[in-house]
Amino acid sequence: MKNLLHSFFSITMALLLLLSTVSWTVEKHLCMGRVMDVALFTHAEDCGMKAGLSLLGDDAAEVKKTCCDDEAFTLQGQDDLSNHKSDLDYSQQLFLYSFTTAYLGLFVDSAEKEILHNFYPPPILIKDLNILNQVFLI
Repeated sequence: MKNLLHSFFSITMALLLLLSTVSWTVEKHLCMGRVMDVALFTHAEDCGMKAGLSLLGDDAAEVKKTCCDDEAFTLQGQDDLSNHKSDLDYSQQLFLYSFTTAYLGLFVDSAEKEILHNFYPPPILIKDLNILNQVFLI
């Protein structure tokens, strides 16, 4: 589960970096106020009205200006990707590193040590030393 989540976030961050550095251009072709074509990264195709108006001759010069419009907008990507050095000096970095490792060490599960003598039987007593020496607890 942890590896799957790690892979998902890695791919998401890579796609986010890719999408933020690419410049996006969207072009629209409008004919009489209606969107006829939308294109991403390429030129939008016209609706053919210009070819039809050119057949009419000089009378259509006024109509040409108001009939079709091309709109384009570009979202510029980020061009200056650079690593920024930390503003912290060495002693501050050392303190932060030691503090985070000590703090994260509090949450590590301590594994119980295996007791090795649990599986061995006790030694066989030949003589009871307490009775032999007459040592009794009162």
